[in-house]
Amino acid sequence: MSASPETPAGYVPRMKVLYNETVRAAMVEQFGYKNALSVPRLEKIVLNMGVGDAVNDTKKVTSAAADLALIAGQKPVITHARKAISTFKVRENMPLGAKVTLRNTRMYEFLDRLITIALPRVRDFRGLNIKSFDGRGNFALGIKEHIIFPEIDYDKAEANLGMDVIVCTTAKTDDEARALLKAFNFPFRQ
Repeated sequence: MSASPETPAGYVPRMKVLYNETVRAAMVEQFGYKNALSVPRLEKIVLNMGVGDAVNDTKKVTSAAADLALIAGQKPVITHARKAISTFKVRENMPLGAKVTLRNTRMYEFLDRLITIALPRVRDFRGLNIKSFDGRGNFALGIKEHIIFPEIDYDKAEANLGMDVIVCTTAKTDDEARALLKAFNFPFRQ
């Protein structure tokens, strides 16, 4: 695997170093894994931005995709409607949002920016809901304003768009995933 053009060859993200040096050992100590490969790890992070105003103006989807590209560091995929819904004025194959899947280096970089920069900038932030796990070790959180990320210029943003962040882990239970994300310093509500 070659390094991307903007990252140096021997670069390892800070969160990956944290996982390899401390998180993995803490998880083995807490849950008593026999095999090193059975220790839960982060698999991917999926960012999804649904644009409700896309029904009236399809250009908003392209601006949302551009903002998502700035946040994620890679090009998002435009999502389209599967079927027509006349009450919402949605036609089949109409662009409605954008999504991007982050893995490896970009995933750890995004996680670092999310925890250390973006979430502390949320207005009236009281912590993440500890019950937002799906039963299979995946965690989902919603962000009301995408302008909390430092890559988005507040003055140039056309609208405040919300986004979903889904953190997929290899954990088999919610307790393992919760311990993994706590070790990554996720600010969970007490």
